[in-house]
Amino acid sequence: MDGSRLLVVVDYQKDFVNGALGFAGAESLDLRIAAKIKEYHDAGDVVVFTYDTHRKNYLKTQEGRKLPVAHCICGSEGWELYGETAKQRAQEDICIQKPTFPALELADYITEEDFESVELVGLVSHMCVLSNAVLAKAAAPEAEIIIDAQCTASFDGALHEKALDLMEALQMTVINR
Repeated sequence: MDGSRLLVVVDYQKDFVNGALGFAGAESLDLRIAAKIKEYHDAGDVVVFTYDTHRKNYLKTQEGRKLPVAHCICGSEGWELYGETAKQRAQEDICIQKPTFPALELADYITEEDFESVELVGLVSHMCVLSNAVLAKAAAPEAEIIIDAQCTASFDGALHEKALDLMEALQMTVINR
């Protein structure tokens, strides 16, 4: 993958858009994320989708005790990708199921490749997007890590802005802010 670009679509799943943890504004990202996926596909670049993935025992896990809302239960409708974004997923795209905010499997994959840039979009900006961006920076310190502010959001506007500030402070490129 020498010199190629990577797009990481973080947890753009029904439960985060209009399901158990859905919030106003999440749906409005759909067409922008779908267009970005198409752009990467058309350029022959790599697209990875992360899936927040929990089991039926979620409420008994550490995360479940701190966030007691069952969501993204593997195989449920809420676990599926949302809208036009889901329609853009191609067979060759990499799909990573992750049991918590960041995905170590994603970091391992990025480490093995030589990406010129890694762009992150999806949900939730101050949780899963931030934590996966930090892992991407660690995995590929010379790659440009890009976060498209128009393709991520949070249920908490103040934390969203703080997350974008932190990613900029960590020498990541925040675009469309």
